[in-house]
Amino acid sequence: MLFLAGLVVQLLDGPTWLSWPLYLACYVIGGWEPAWAGLRALREKTLDVDLLMVAAAIGAASIGQVMDGGLLIVIFATSGALEALATARTEDSVRGLLDLAPDTAVRVTEGGEEETVPAADLVVGDEVLVRPGEQVPADGTVVAGASEVDQATVTGEPLPVDKAVGDEVFAGTFNGTGMLRVQVDRRAEDSVVARIAALVEQASQTKARTQLFIEKVEQRYSIGMVVATLALFVIPLWWGEPLQESLLRAMTFMIVASPCAVVLATMPPLLAAIANAGRHGVLVKSAVVMEQLGATTRVAFDKTGTLTRGTPELADVRVLPGSALNSGQLLRYVAAVEHPSEHPLGAAIVRAARAQGLELPPVDDFLAKPGRGVSARIDGSAIQVGSPATLLDPGSAEDAERWEVVDGIQARGHTAVVVLWERRPVGVLGITDQVRGEAESAVAAVAELTGAGPVLVTGDNHATAATLAGQVGIMDVRAELLPDDKVTVVRELQAQGQRVAVVGDGINDAPALAAAHTGIAMGGAGSDLTLQTADAIVVRDDLTTIPAVIALSRRAHRVVVANLAIAGTFIAVLALWDVLGTLPLPLGVAGHEGSTVIVGLNGLRMLRPAAWKRAAVSAGR
Repeated sequence: MLFLAGLVVQLLDGPTWLSWPLYLACYVIGGWEPAWAGLRALREKTLDVDLLMVAAAIGAASIGQVMDGGLLIVIFATSGALEALATARTEDSVRGLLDLAPDTAVRVTEGGEEETVPAADLVVGDEVLVRPGEQVPADGTVVAGASEVDQATVTGEPLPVDKAVGDEVFAGTFNGTGMLRVQVDRRAEDSVVARIAALVEQASQTKARTQLFIEKVEQRYSIGMVVATLALFVIPLWWGEPLQESLLRAMTFMIVASPCAVVLATMPPLLAAIANAGRHGVLVKSAVVMEQLGATTRVAFDKTGTLTRGTPELADVRVLPGSALNSGQLLRYVAAVEHPSEHPLGAAIVRAARAQGLELPPVDDFLAKPGRGVSARIDGSAIQVGSPATLLDPGSAEDAERWEVVDGIQARGHTAVVVLWERRPVGVLGITDQVRGEAESAVAAVAELTGAGPVLVTGDNHATAATLAGQVGIMDVRAELLPDDKVTVVRELQAQGQRVAVVGDGINDAPALAAAHTGIAMGGAGSDLTLQTADAIVVRDDLTTIPAVIALSRRAHRVVVANLAIAGTFIAVLALWDVLGTLPLPLGVAGHEGSTVIVGLNGLRMLRPAAWKRAAVSAGR
């Protein structure tokens, strides 16, 4: 604001006693932090571009070019503030992850009494009660009861998982309609949720600090510029040149050789590409991320909520031999029984029946048995709907043919639901997760763009993962992965020299997103932690924007290289002119500012709609 106020006064030919204080206040407010950081680096015997830019700004002010110095200060102060803000928000989201687990738990004492205690006070061996709709307070094993548990936050599975005695449950997951009695197996600080938080924090801290291209040579450039400036001041002075002329030559050199044009050569194309991507539904969090996206050589996709919508749908209706029903009647009756149910699978069946225009008959004696299914009576006939393990006998010869149908449905990655009519199996329904319509084309575009097939990383079972992979064209499938397993996969790919981008949406994906070179989150249903951890967010959940933004990043990189060549040429010519001859200060400033304008305008080409259109075309959209 101070810089803009000073600029307005200057453009209106206002008095210098008004514009200069505004500019100098801009120097102080925006420059003290990079100056302090530069001095601390200098104390450690390193010279970074922060101190160099502050010195250039002061040098510009000392010879009357206070506006140029103010522009340098604004660029660096804004960049540093945005980086600090992003870091702070990520740290806050990691701390907030631990709030997923409930604060209290109902512990059962040895005398059978119930007491409410802080979840952090639970120890291994304690038994806790988890009522319907509550969160599981600790990792443990079910010792009594049955229910279905939504554990998408940990494993990424799209559908609730039936839990019975002997099954493992995780802290922070949501219990369904039944009551569970759970024996604690891990302390709060050792739970899977706590490990996810630790993995995200560790990956964020150990992830190599990525830098823009110009920052990679800042140390040598900074030292060279300082040495050259001092030499231009001291050597002519030693030979008897007047102090004022020697100082003017040195300050002119500092102005023309300052990396202002180089900074603008790098930043405008990347920032313009960020703005362009934002208009098309991709939020890229920084210029560094935009540069990193173009270097991607392998993409890893999560399944649930990423390649799929995370919403179950009816995929198959099979009428078993001997049944008097046809598929429409079977669906109609099952939907009627499931209508009062709260289970997501039941909701999928009801949606499918309504989509076909089926009228649901009234039901009597509805009963839901957690972990076992539902039952009701229609026109006096008893109908049961549940899992194959509950309603079919694995060792029965009579059920052998029915198990073949169930196995065929499950082999395609579907969840099988068995229907009994008066205790006789009459049908099997297959339910699956909805694949995004653009998933196949996005996967193909990513493979063509990177030259390597994407990887599927999921916590779901192998059969379901393999089926989905076959539908979208992914050959490399890694299934049944916990969050730390996904990090291991990312590390393995990186060890092979790959620059990995991970695309996910759930809390269980956050550690992998943090460990990857670039983390991309699906914004529609993405968790807060995932959105904060990710480097880029697909706001509209359109997978085809991922290859497009990678292609856009590569186009921006080419513009950056061209800009650096332009800026470097101007700096070299003006600096040599100043060293070998006498470069008039106004001409030096004009050349310096001219190069800045040229590279700035060239970079702004990335704002044009045509830039995204070309990127989308090159990405196969």
